[in-house]
Amino acid sequence: VLDSQYGMYVWPCAVVLAQYLWVHRRSLPGKRVLEIGAGVSLPGVVAAKCGAEVTLSDSEELPQCLQNCRRSCLMNDLPHVPVVGLTWGRVSPALLSLAPVDIILGSDVFFDPKDFEDILTTVYFLLEKNPHAQFWTTYQVRSADWSIEALLCKWKLKNIHIPLHSFSADKEHLASSSLPGRHTIEMMIISLATSDGT
Repeated sequence: VLDSQYGMYVWPCAVVLAQYLWVHRRSLPGKRVLEIGAGVSLPGVVAAKCGAEVTLSDSEELPQCLQNCRRSCLMNDLPHVPVVGLTWGRVSPALLSLAPVDIILGSDVFFDPKDFEDILTTVYFLLEKNPHAQFWTTYQVRSADWSIEALLCKWKLKNIHIPLHSFSADKEHLASSSLPGRHTIEMMIISLATSDGT
């Protein structure tokens, strides 16, 4: 998909997160995975192909994105993967009725700083409901002017930086895709901080 609007394009971060999933594919069968801000759903599709029980989500206000999730599933022989509308920062019936999750995926969701707190509010809600779950996320460094560290602290979340070389994603080309290119992409795993602050 070559339209570079939100949710209409496979962004470089999606390829990197898909690589992480592929490298960890043996741990995915039976895992309950939710992709937020899924767009064209590359990471979620890879997780489903690797045996995870996947639910895809994007904003309920962006029906075209939800339709793209469904199309990606159909094109990849995954017609039974559920697609739900979840808007970051909003408690909705769809959010409240989600099945338990083990892994939350988000590629390039930290795109617009005005959305960061809404994203982390939603992630925190999901992690509180699923205390052993983790949020696996990749993001493109676009500005040195922003950081989510203060928000992580505010929401009692911790993050672990995952070096790209640890899963062979420190290349300009991944899986025959040139999308990572020369972009600076980072990966982290976010989880609940323990009561002692660690």
